[in-house]
Amino acid sequence: MAIGSGLGAQMGIAAESAYGTYAAPTKFIEFTKESLALKKTTAQSAGIAAGRLLALSSRRVVTQRQASGSLDMEVTNKAMGVLLQALMGTSVTPVQQAVTTAYLQTHTLADVAGKSLTIQKGVPLTTGVVTDKSFLGCKIISAEFSCEVGGMLMASFDIDAKDSDETQTLAVASYPSMSPFHFGQMAVKAGTYGGETALDGIRKVSVKIERPQATDRFYAGQSGLKKEPISNDLVKISGSLETDYVGTTLDDLHTSDAATSLVWEFVGPIIASTYAETFRIKLPAIKLDDAPPTVDGFDVVKPSFSFTGLFDGTNQPVIEYMSTDSTL
Repeated sequence: MAIGSGLGAQMGIAAESAYGTYAAPTKFIEFTKESLALKKTTAQSAGIAAGRLLALSSRRVVTQRQASGSLDMEVTNKAMGVLLQALMGTSVTPVQQAVTTAYLQTHTLADVAGKSLTIQKGVPLTTGVVTDKSFLGCKIISAEFSCEVGGMLMASFDIDAKDSDETQTLAVASYPSMSPFHFGQMAVKAGTYGGETALDGIRKVSVKIERPQATDRFYAGQSGLKKEPISNDLVKISGSLETDYVGTTLDDLHTSDAATSLVWEFVGPIIASTYAETFRIKLPAIKLDDAPPTVDGFDVVKPSFSFTGLFDGTNQPVIEYMSTDSTL
């Protein structure tokens, strides 16, 4: 029996072979909170019958089913690949580095067609019995990564799902030994693509990647369930850099509206040889939108620069992930 509270909860995940087709969880992720829930659309008959004062329960019908919610977690040195693939769109096979136990995943921005997940959560009753709620056809609509002074690298995924299934067998959770990426491993670089140099004074970074999709594809003949969402707008990348005013590099970029490449990386312990645990976001072109430095009292000047990620005409945004995971 599990603990009869959130301490006994679990979250398993697997890539689906087809949208909305259940896939038994192969990875179990440690999460901080979630809000995945079934959403149903109902219709109630309003027929008039002599003397009836209340609508009949037998005349209420469920016309549509879907699910949605968010999943918040620390970004760890293992088990992140399936989520990153669903976010970025490229089909990724980890590449072994030399003959070591280090494997590099390169998640390049691409269309997300065919990239859906089964996410199974176990929710404990107070008795310790854990109930199964499996969410099918999960598509990542957006993800935001953030890290500040003294903190962990955090991720929040917004998810749209085809349906919720409570008839599956709850998988037995197992967790590899893993650790989170954190501020002490963080570096931020800017400059010409491929030749970026470190920025000083960075206190907090956030990057949000939005994948707009048509999530309302409800058609006749689908039993009230949606078909796979389709990309229906440009990808949106945005973020912010909170700083101490130690130099004018970002201020000058804001003034000129010039583009710069941005690399935000976390480099952890060595896995083998020269290969270290790594999480890296590479944005080939960003432009700073607002917040030049202002003086707000006696304290150190702390400008916060918001930015928009754009296409440089050649290179796509990439998330690189180095771990000991030989498969997603």
